[in-house]
Amino acid sequence: MSATADTLVEEKIHCAGLQCGKETNSSLKCPICLKQNITSIFCNESCYKNNYKAHKALHEKEEGSGDAYDPFPKFKYTGKVRAQYPLTPKRYVPEEIEKPDWAANGLPVSEQRNDRLNKIPVYTKEEIKKIRKAAVLGREVLDIAAAAVKPGVTTDEIDEIVHRETIKRNAYPSPLNYYNFPKSVCTSVNEIICHGIPDKTVLKEGDIVNIDVSLYHDGFHADLNETYYVGEKISKEALNTVETSRECLKQAIKYCKPGNTFQELGDHIEKHANENKCSVVRTYCGHGVGKFFHCSPNIPHYGKNRTPGVMKPGMVFTIEPMINEGTWRDVTWPDDWTSTTQDGKLSAQFEHMILITQNGSELLTARYKKSPGGPRQRIK
Repeated sequence: MSATADTLVEEKIHCAGLQCGKETNSSLKCPICLKQNITSIFCNESCYKNNYKAHKALHEKEEGSGDAYDPFPKFKYTGKVRAQYPLTPKRYVPEEIEKPDWAANGLPVSEQRNDRLNKIPVYTKEEIKKIRKAAVLGREVLDIAAAAVKPGVTTDEIDEIVHRETIKRNAYPSPLNYYNFPKSVCTSVNEIICHGIPDKTVLKEGDIVNIDVSLYHDGFHADLNETYYVGEKISKEALNTVETSRECLKQAIKYCKPGNTFQELGDHIEKHANENKCSVVRTYCGHGVGKFFHCSPNIPHYGKNRTPGVMKPGMVFTIEPMINEGTWRDVTWPDDWTSTTQDGKLSAQFEHMILITQNGSELLTARYKKSPGGPRQRIK
């Protein structure tokens, strides 16, 4: 970050520990970061030790090399995608931007308390107005990030774009430090199902990449994602997986109206997935969103699930089917975030926010005519 002499202001120093984040006057710096020209200051020795496991992801493997490396060389990856470290340092969020409670130490305390109530929020007209605004901003950020998708771009560059554009809209990138997630967006390439951490991975011709944007504005969250094709030479397997996922979401949205159950959405999604020889991930689900990043209702995407709840006007939630080319089973990387297909085959996902109205539903995160991406015809 740079500034002219006229605009230079003194920035507050915060602990670099993802589990701390407190303002500090300490001068204790990570010695490895210091050698690699990275500024990382910790409150004290104890804070440094407690946060080191996550912090070391910023370090180059060999001092000064700048080369990407796999931090988990002994892990049995299921596909071709590998983690590519070092990660870039946590991106700065201006003091004046309103932040969720996990921004400092990674703990979404208010969300955890709300989970104990197990109640589905029903929003007022004024609250819906703010949720709708957040959703519009989320769509703008996702479209700008999607426009940058092309061969040669790294997922960390996409993260930088999402972070910058979110801040520009006076919003906070919801994933940043959520349970200590280190980045401002999730980028999931090829066999990655969800929660991919942006790093030095370079997108290649023929890849697919999901960009999952979430932001917090004026007290409310937005959450949406799409899967995009990288380049023009796309395999028939990728086309079928991506388009099936896109269609599954559209099928589910048709059934969103007062009186319908959340359970039946999974029946419609899995039926369409099976008809196209794909499977539905069971580990992750859609969720309520608005005042909280995640809350009731839980919305599984597979058939014959037993999730409770009936749709009522004023409810806001996401549907985000994760559709796999092969098995629905998943494996988690040692970073405790990245989820990948067990067989290494492709996975695609699409997510929208839906508001239940008196007579039906409203798609809060709808695409614009000029939104990047969009459907392509399958190869027979």
